[in-house]
Amino acid sequence: MYDNICKFLAETYPQDIAQWLLGAPTPLTVLPPTELALEPIRADSLIILQSHDLILHLEFQTRPDNAIPFRILDYWTRTRRKFPSYQVRQIVIYLLETNSNLVHQNYFQQGNTRHEFEVLRLWECASEALLQNVGTLPLAILSKADSREGLLQEVAQRIEGIVESKDRAEVSATVYVLAGLVLGDNVIRRVLRSEMMRESVTFQAILHEGEALGEQRGEQRGLQRGKQIGIREGEARGELIGKRQTVLRLLTRKFGTLPPDVMAKIELLSAEQLDNLAEDILDMSTLAELNN
Repeated sequence: MYDNICKFLAETYPQDIAQWLLGAPTPLTVLPPTELALEPIRADSLIILQSHDLILHLEFQTRPDNAIPFRILDYWTRTRRKFPSYQVRQIVIYLLETNSNLVHQNYFQQGNTRHEFEVLRLWECASEALLQNVGTLPLAILSKADSREGLLQEVAQRIEGIVESKDRAEVSATVYVLAGLVLGDNVIRRVLRSEMMRESVTFQAILHEGEALGEQRGEQRGLQRGKQIGIREGEARGELIGKRQTVLRLLTRKFGTLPPDVMAKIELLSAEQLDNLAEDILDMSTLAELNN
C-alpha cells in the first residue's frame, strides 16, 4: 500500500518531486510502464517520470530488499533500450528507518558488470525541503525530526494553508497513511482533521483496501499479521475487521462455537481491546475466563 501512496504522490505532483530530488522545478510527465514492453515488470511499484532529456526512475521501499540492485539494473537496461538518447537517473527511497546494511547499497555488481544508482533514506533527510511543496508534505513526516509529533503538527499547519480543497483532502489522506509508519493512530487523529480526509478519493480507496486486507490477511496469516494490518494497512475500520476476524478464529479454535452473547461482546471491542484479548487467549482455559 505504501508503494501505491508514494506512486500517487509522484504521479500527481511530479514537479514537486522534481524540485525536491533534482533541485529545480523540472517539468516531468508520467511515463507508463507499458512503454518498457519487456516482461516481467513490477508495474505496480515502477514510477518513471520523463522530461525532454531525462528519465527519472523512482523506487519507494518500506523495508530492505536484496533484490533491489538487480531490479534497478534491469529497469535501466529496459529504459536505455527504449530511450537511448535520454539521461536515466535512478533513485531508491527508503521510507522506514532500519539498521540493515541493504539500505546503504547503491550498486549492483557481478563479475565485470557494475551498475550504480542513488539511495535516499528519508529518516536522514532534512524536513525543510520536503515541507516546501504540496506533493512532498506527506513524505516530510518520515524525515529527520527532533519530535515526530511536532513535525506532524507542522505538516498539518502547511496542509491548512493549501488553497485547493481537493489537494488539501488528498494530501491529508496520504499524510495519514504514511504517518502510521512512525506514529500511533491516537496521535495522528488528534493532529489531523478526519473530516477533511474523508473527502479524499485516496482516503476512500485506502479504507476499502484496509477492509479487504483486514479480512483476507487476518484470515490467512493469523494473529501476527492481523496485528500488523491496523492503521498501517488502512483506516480504523479495516483494522477492526482484521483483528476481529483473527480473534474470533483463535477463540473458535480454542473453545469451539462461541455463544451469541460472547460474539456480540467481541463485536463491540476496540482495536486496542482486541489486541489485549488476543494476547490473553493463550492463558485462557474456560469460557468463564473469557467472559471475565
